[in-house]
Amino acid sequence: MENQPQYSLTRPLRCIVKLGGAAITCKNELEKINEENLKAVSIHLRQAMMSGDVVGMDWSRKPGKSDICVNVDEISDQPLSDSSNFIVVHGAGSFGHFQASKSGVHKGGLNQSLVRAGFVATRISVTSLNLEIVRALAQEGIPSTGISPFSSGWTTRQRNVASADIATVATAIDSGFIPVLHGDAVLDHSLGCTILSGDVIIRHLADSLRPDYVVFLTDVFGVYDRPPSEPDAILLREIAVDEDGSWSVIDPAPEDLTKQVEITVAAHDTTGGMVTKISEAAAIAKLGIDVYIVKAATEHSLKALKGEVKSNISDDWLGTAIRFKRTT
Repeated sequence: MENQPQYSLTRPLRCIVKLGGAAITCKNELEKINEENLKAVSIHLRQAMMSGDVVGMDWSRKPGKSDICVNVDEISDQPLSDSSNFIVVHGAGSFGHFQASKSGVHKGGLNQSLVRAGFVATRISVTSLNLEIVRALAQEGIPSTGISPFSSGWTTRQRNVASADIATVATAIDSGFIPVLHGDAVLDHSLGCTILSGDVIIRHLADSLRPDYVVFLTDVFGVYDRPPSEPDAILLREIAVDEDGSWSVIDPAPEDLTKQVEITVAAHDTTGGMVTKISEAAAIAKLGIDVYIVKAATEHSLKALKGEVKSNISDDWLGTAIRFKRTT
């Protein structure tokens, strides 16, 4: 999908945030949320985008309670909080991947009963996670609203985005909401169906809405030269992207890397894992938008969300910055 129209928001978009599935769910436990991380991430997002008192926006009945506990009169006296424009996009983690990989939804073929059933099962799973993330953000007073790509008309052709509903997202932002999108099972004009990853969604949103910066929150401190589980893995602090979209490591200096950079993909991941993340981050950086990949629920991720590393990356900041290589 080339030459996307750019949308003029009432106020500029400050940041697009990707909540990595491995950071907010227990990826090896089917459909289990990492409650501690999700709570910490929600607090950090509130601190990064809002000022003023928190107004709870989850008015649903809590587990173990018989009614809805909310003091409407107390809220009516509260002024609207001042907030920056953010977009949140989350991965699926332990939600949806099992259903998609077992049924082959990512390969297409809606004329097969297993694929059609898997499409429905995948969407039930990922939309249930989306609701819980919206709920967690709402509990922190973030006016979040879920937007599912399939339901709002995102489609692909040969797994490349064919149509992207940016207008709904832009309208939600201008109305004072924080849109929360997610990786989803979508219709594909050639294959019948496939999986649209959150990383791809972010690139298309960034292209049309041009945020100041993009932050990927993951379960590791950033991009490493090999799997971070290996004891001698080196954190790549800065990656430069050329005009042709290729990228190279500039910190640490290439001579300090003893091996070629190795990027691996988990066997169950139907969206490409770190390979997709790096390629999409490089495409965003090529637009002149800085991208930060950092571990969720840490002081380092909070600094990235606040934009504190955009002007100066301190020596003690742990993460990976991906930037466009500007030539003079």
